[in-house]
Amino acid sequence: MTQTLKLTRPKRGAHLISLVPMIDVLLILLVFFMVTSTYLNLDMIPASGPEQPATGRVEATAVPSQTLMIRLGADGSMALGGQNLDLATLMETLTRVLLEAPLTQVLILPSGQAQTQSLISVLDVAAEVGVQRLRVVRLDAQP
Repeated sequence: MTQTLKLTRPKRGAHLISLVPMIDVLLILLVFFMVTSTYLNLDMIPASGPEQPATGRVEATAVPSQTLMIRLGADGSMALGGQNLDLATLMETLTRVLLEAPLTQVLILPSGQAQTQSLISVLDVAAEVGVQRLRVVRLDAQP
C-alpha cells in the first residue's frame, strides 16, 4: 500500500496596515517645520490697556513730513534738490533737516552707471546722522 503525501500550505493571516511609519514621517515633518519657521515677535506689537489711549497706532500711521531725494550720478556726484553736494555738505544738510523733522524720508536714486562706493558712502552718512526712513530706489527706463 502506498500512501500519498498531502502537502498543505498554512493559511496566511490578513495583511495589517501599520500606521507607525506614517506617524514617524509626520513627527519628523512637524519637528522640521517647527525648527525652520519664524514666529511673530509679540514685543513689536504695541499693546494698550482699556484705560490707555492707543498712541502707538497714531505714530505708526503718521506720514513723513517731507521727502528728500538724493541723486547719484555715474561720476559719483551727489545732487540734492538740483544742487551738487559733497559728503560733508550732505551730512550737514541731513542733520539740519532731521532736527526739524525727524520723520523725514530719504530716497537715494542711483543712476544705472553709479559706482557702488558712492552709494555706500551716502548710506554711511545717512546711518551716521540717524536717518530712520531710508530707501534706495532704482528707476529703469521705460521702452
